[in-house]
Amino acid sequence: MLASHADRERAVDVLRAGFSEGRLQQDEFTKRVERAYQARTVGELQLVVSDLPQGPMAVQPALGPPPGFGPPVPRTFLPAPPPPTNGKAVGSMVCGVLTTMTAGLTGLPAVILGHKARAEIRRTGEGGDGFAIAGLVLGWLSVAGWAFFVMVLVLAGISSSG
Repeated sequence: MLASHADRERAVDVLRAGFSEGRLQQDEFTKRVERAYQARTVGELQLVVSDLPQGPMAVQPALGPPPGFGPPVPRTFLPAPPPPTNGKAVGSMVCGVLTTMTAGLTGLPAVILGHKARAEIRRTGEGGDGFAIAGLVLGWLSVAGWAFFVMVLVLAGISSSG
């Protein structure tokens, strides 16, 4: 992912904190600041600050960091949390799957919930589009099956009465 100007500034802030705490020498600080401003990706910025803590730490006399405890990754460089899944999309998929056990009676709710979920997902940016599509497909297959069944009954009734 390409780094923004704000990402570079946050990395330089981490470097400044490391320098002011005595974790970096002047020449290393200068080189890292140059690398931070020249970085094109977030990964390059992460390499510049990966060995520094993300904020000031309390001084532990002669103890050092706990064993097995690596440097924390700054929050800036962590992946964004996934968006929440839309509840109507989940409901649509559940209704679509239940069409096989309810002889297609949950097909229409699956279609309605699927269309409403897709509209909400486009508007809010929530996750669950795959669930909504699965519910729509299964729901429409159920509706088409019922339509075919009713059509066959009507045609059988017309042909037997004539």
